[in-house]
Amino acid sequence: MKPETIEKLIGKQKIAYIASVDENGYPNMKAMLAPRKRNGLREFWFSTNTSSLRVAQYRENPKASIYFCERKFYSYRGVMLVGTMEVLEDAASKEMIWEKGDKMFYPEGVSDPDYCVLKFTAASARWYSNLKHGSFELI
Repeated sequence: MKPETIEKLIGKQKIAYIASVDENGYPNMKAMLAPRKRNGLREFWFSTNTSSLRVAQYRENPKASIYFCERKFYSYRGVMLVGTMEVLEDAASKEMIWEKGDKMFYPEGVSDPDYCVLKFTAASARWYSNLKHGSFELI
C-alpha cells in the first residue's frame, strides 16, 4: 500500500488499537477512540485517564504499537505502527487535543488531574492488504 492510501485508511477509522507491555513482558491490547491529532504517520495523540492501567504501563515501559484496520466486504486492510508512547500532562498538550464533550469524562475540565495525553511516536511500520503485506518508510 502507498503511504497516501495508509493515511486515508487511518483517517477514516473511529477506533485505534493500542498495545503496551505489562510488568511480566506480555503485550496488552486495548481499543481506543481514534487519535485526536496526528502528524503524518509518525506522531499520534490520544486522550485518556491518568489513572488508567495503560498509562501506568507506558510510564514503566514506553514500548508500544498502534493498529488500524478496515474490512470491506471480503477484503481486509490494516496497518501496524511500532514505537514509543509518552504520557503528557502539561497544559499545552492537554489543551491541544481537548474537545468540548470531554468535560463529561473530566469534570474539572482541561486541568482535571485524571486527564492526560498519550503521544505515540512511530519508529517502524507494516501493512496488510488482500493477502499482501510489507513494510514502509515513515514520512
